[in-house]
Amino acid sequence: MLLAFHKPYGVLSQFTPDGSPNRPLAEFGFPPGVYPIGRLDADSEGLLLLSDEAALNARLLEPRHAHGRIYWAQVERLPDAGALSRLAAGVIVAGRKTLPCRARMLDPQPQIEPRDPPIRFRKNVPDCWIELELVEGKNRQVRRMTAAVGHPTLRLMRVQIGKFRLEGLAAGQWRELTEAERRAVLL
Repeated sequence: MLLAFHKPYGVLSQFTPDGSPNRPLAEFGFPPGVYPIGRLDADSEGLLLLSDEAALNARLLEPRHAHGRIYWAQVERLPDAGALSRLAAGVIVAGRKTLPCRARMLDPQPQIEPRDPPIRFRKNVPDCWIELELVEGKNRQVRRMTAAVGHPTLRLMRVQIGKFRLEGLAAGQWRELTEAERRAVLL
C-alpha cells in the first residue's frame, strides 16, 4: 500500500509524540502498519508518502537512484540568475557540496493558502517562490541551500515525488494511490 499525505505545518513525520507541541502522524487515522518514507521537518509542508512496503525506502530515498523531488520554497528577497545558478550547481552545506539540481523562480507565483501560523512578514523585504528539484534529501537541505545563497526560506512545501504531484489533497488529508499514481511516484 502506498499513501499520499498532505502534511501540514506543525506535524511530525513520525507516529509518536516527541514532547514538542507538534502533532504526530498518529492523529490522522492512517491504516495500521504504514510508516513514512523519508521525512519532512515539522515546519515544512506538502507531500509525504507512507507505505507498508519496506523496499520502497531504498528505491525512493537513496541518491544513487536519482529519484527526483520538487520543492517550492518561499524565500526572502528576489533571487537573481546568479543565485539560482549557484543553487543549481550545488552549494556547500554542512561541509559538503550538494548534488546539482534544477532551480528556477516560479512564474507566475503560485497562489497558496496562508499558513497557520503565518510566515513572518517584513514590510520592506520582498519575498518570492522558487522551485528546486533535488535527487537527495539531507536534513534541512533546501533551507540550508537557500540560506547559503542569501535567500532564507520562509515557507517550504514538497509538491512532487517522481512524477506524482500533490494536487487535490487539502492539508491534513491522505489517500491511497492508484496503480497509475504509484507508477508515477516510482518513475
